[in-house]
Amino acid sequence: MRALAFITALGAALPAAALDLTLPGNAQPTATRNSTLDVFAAPISVFASDGIELQSIEGNVERAAWRVPSSGLTPLQVIQPIRKALMDQGYGIVLDCAARACGGYDFRFQLEALPAPSMFINIRNYHHLTATKHTADGLSELITVLASTAPTVAHLQIIRGYASGADAALGDLSIEKTAPVPEAAAAAPVAPATAPTDLASALAQNGRAILDTLSFATGTTDLVASDTTQLADLAAIMRADPDVSYALVGHTDSVGGLSGNISISKRRAEAVRQRLISEFGTTPSQISAEGMGYLAPIANNLTPEGREANRRVEVIVVRSN
Repeated sequence: MRALAFITALGAALPAAALDLTLPGNAQPTATRNSTLDVFAAPISVFASDGIELQSIEGNVERAAWRVPSSGLTPLQVIQPIRKALMDQGYGIVLDCAARACGGYDFRFQLEALPAPSMFINIRNYHHLTATKHTADGLSELITVLASTAPTVAHLQIIRGYASGADAALGDLSIEKTAPVPEAAAAAPVAPATAPTDLASALAQNGRAILDTLSFATGTTDLVASDTTQLADLAAIMRADPDVSYALVGHTDSVGGLSGNISISKRRAEAVRQRLISEFGTTPSQISAEGMGYLAPIANNLTPEGREANRRVEVIVVRSN
């Protein structure tokens, strides 16, 4: 096993009072962001009609995220050994909740989160905990742990804020890795990478995803009543990181001329864009609409099944502004 430094620049300059946590051995670091004088606010209650209650601390703040490429993990499986390590080291757990019990969308958007693709949060499948440590002078450390999973990957974020006064218990956070979580951990068949519950993961891994729950009236650009779960997920992803731009790209089968198909594919993408703006409150400048016609098929246009698969709208990650 190998200990990994959570923080380098800050950790080297501070007295040793290390916090040791354990992650799966196949956890891959995706981001760190640290500040020497900052304010960190963490939730200490679930979301209610009047919001959530926050606890704040001023001082040094360390932030890090990891990706764990293992099938079938639950957020609790990721959180549990970290929670135990915190309790063993004298931290008190002041909030410990999962997705719907936390407050779902409303709770998640009160949280500080590292930007995508470093950290993705599946709104339907996450677990959060807040832990604190006190000295005789009051609150000395505030830690949040957030785990979110999709069928083939888990994402983990840890944020640690601690008082920077001379009497504070300061130190670096080291991460000890256990053996990798085996792929055989999956207890159920893996869902397609573009399933509504895995949209964030698909965008993180591939930079694109098919919005395959949408449907249009035959021969038109009218978005008919259909499952809009993916649109809700996409809107949540966009709100979580407003600096990332996306494009909706419409595609058609090969029936008809190219210019007509490009026109209809773009108008279908624009119909999805307008639904995102009007119904889900996304920022218009964050998402554009384009059309490719039949120039980028994913299946054989010579079969009915292939033509149907090719009639689709995709979302792609364009840039981080």
